[in-house]
Amino acid sequence: MSRPGHVTSGPWAPPVAARELTAVSADGARLHVELHGPEGAPAVVLSHGWTCSTAFWAAQIRELAVDHRVIAYDQRGHGRSPAAPAGADGYSTTALADDLAAVLKAGLAPGERAVVAGHSMGGMTVMAAADRPEFTEHAAAALLCSTGSSRLVAESTVLPLRPGRARTRVTSAVLGSRFPLGPVTPLTRAVLKYATMAAGSAPDRVEACARIVHACPADVRHAWSHVLEGLDLDAGLARLTLPTAVLAGRSDRLTPIAHARRIAAALPRCVGLTELTGAGHMTPVEAPEAVTAAVRELTALYLSAPEKEKTQ
Repeated sequence: MSRPGHVTSGPWAPPVAARELTAVSADGARLHVELHGPEGAPAVVLSHGWTCSTAFWAAQIRELAVDHRVIAYDQRGHGRSPAAPAGADGYSTTALADDLAAVLKAGLAPGERAVVAGHSMGGMTVMAAADRPEFTEHAAAALLCSTGSSRLVAESTVLPLRPGRARTRVTSAVLGSRFPLGPVTPLTRAVLKYATMAAGSAPDRVEACARIVHACPADVRHAWSHVLEGLDLDAGLARLTLPTAVLAGRSDRLTPIAHARRIAAALPRCVGLTELTGAGHMTPVEAPEAVTAAVRELTALYLSAPEKEKTQ
């Protein structure tokens, strides 16, 4: 089934799910969940970032579903998941953790384990959920792509200004704007490419990202921007004790490479830091082979190995 506004053909078109279900979060939020690939295969859970959707993982889903069971979901307010219920905590890191816990419970059998991969806000979701019972039951390993645990706005280099309070204030205003992004045009594609992708990103990849980002409702984008502005998940990062790999682009302006290096240094059990030359923030689209390979390596090590090796 195609999604309005998204690429509908070619490698960036979202694959058709084998099955769909709805996960219900702690506050009643309903989350659209897609299942791809054969039953009984090693499981992978994909959590996308701010202003994205399951469509963002099209390349990973298409490749992994050949021999993995892939579970992808739309964060609340994104894609086909409705906006959050009214209330102060509708958009928060607590909500992110609740939602992932609900997806794990709905998509996996009791005791079944999976590799959980998160991009940007999806990586923050993994950190926020680190000590949730559902996460510790189901997550065998994690991949954090192009993400950060704190100081996001202060360290963003999207705006070519000197670091300091002025840049932080202006960056916050730009990222948190309530204005609709409007249709995808040559100008908006150029702006999105500059802000989120590397200079050498191919036009079809820029187009795919632009269509996905522009499909996110302005009020949802605004609400989540405030969560990202005040983000502090350093404690959650310290509680992420399962094997975790980190991957990031060296040309990332939204979460510069320093974030990935700090995360790798702070993780209790970091199993690798991959820095991609020629990639910006949108690594699953800009460098799909590298992201897919990282997921495959984690499933081979922590889902296919004997149980006694998984705990070593």
